[in-house]
Amino acid sequence: MPSTPPTRAGPRRLAYLWHADEARIDGLREQLSELSVPDSAAATLQLADSQVLAVPLIARGRSLGAMCLGRHDRFPDESIQFAEDIARRAALAMDNARLYAQQAAANRALQRSLLPPNEPEVPGLDYGVVYEPAGEANEVGGDFYDLFKAGDESWRFAIGDVCGTGPEAAAVTGLARHTLRLLAREGYGVAAVLGRLNQAILEEGERARFLTLLHGDITPVESGLEVRMVSAGHPEALRLKPSGVVEGVTTPQSLLGVFPEVVFEADTIHLDHGDVLLAVTDGVTERRSGGRLLDDEGGLSKLLAECAGLSARAVAERIRRGAADFAPEPSADDLAILVLRAR
Repeated sequence: MPSTPPTRAGPRRLAYLWHADEARIDGLREQLSELSVPDSAAATLQLADSQVLAVPLIARGRSLGAMCLGRHDRFPDESIQFAEDIARRAALAMDNARLYAQQAAANRALQRSLLPPNEPEVPGLDYGVVYEPAGEANEVGGDFYDLFKAGDESWRFAIGDVCGTGPEAAAVTGLARHTLRLLAREGYGVAAVLGRLNQAILEEGERARFLTLLHGDITPVESGLEVRMVSAGHPEALRLKPSGVVEGVTTPQSLLGVFPEVVFEADTIHLDHGDVLLAVTDGVTERRSGGRLLDDEGGLSKLLAECAGLSARAVAERIRRGAADFAPEPSADDLAILVLRAR
């Protein structure tokens, strides 16, 4: 059974050929390459000593090629009707696959546009990131992270989780990333940035999605790193000391896109040389195995305590692997991990 869909350039090519006698396939391929196949209606054609039934593959008004069936004698009417039904189903399946591939490619491009274009060199900082969207190829994840230079001696970081997935979530992700970068470079502090971002999300009206976000600035100092940050409804950031001691370092505050009058306040912490700051989205903390969550009874803190002495990238990978191993089934949620380590 040969199928001859058109290529993007227009001319048709033989996509697949089968014959009961394999010895005849090469010769039949040459004969079929010279056969003129109709585009709009089924037709019976003569090919050497065989009858060929050519049925166009048409889906949504678009010609995708043709399906050809050959036999030595005349095709019965019921065979023609059956072939036309098969051709309709095959054409629809082909067109669905084409549309799915186009949508998947567009969403991969959109996903890439929502991630940092580059990762800067920050004096005194070793960092590692992990980002794994959990949606199918036609879905854009709602998690994101960023790390960028905001001033001569100041750098900013962010990790966030937009409610839901898809284009609506992507719109909020894009709004958040660009607002953070613009206002940070205009000199706004982290608390002021989140206040203005909250208003921007609320002004989106019904199109808006609420957002959890951890946003902070990094200033290198002689003894390590000075960090000011705000946790807007986000999972608690954790600090790991070289001794293996882990402690929470953020004050829970309102998530973004819900309350118009919220006022944010920044927490200030110091990272001594060798200290690690871990920030994750709830794809880590709420990883579920049966009735248990990974962060039940301080599960994330225990996982982080095992990472003393590791590089930032090794810590990020250890947390990712711990989340993956916590449950046998694949995660149904996006996952982002950001690790900052003072050198």
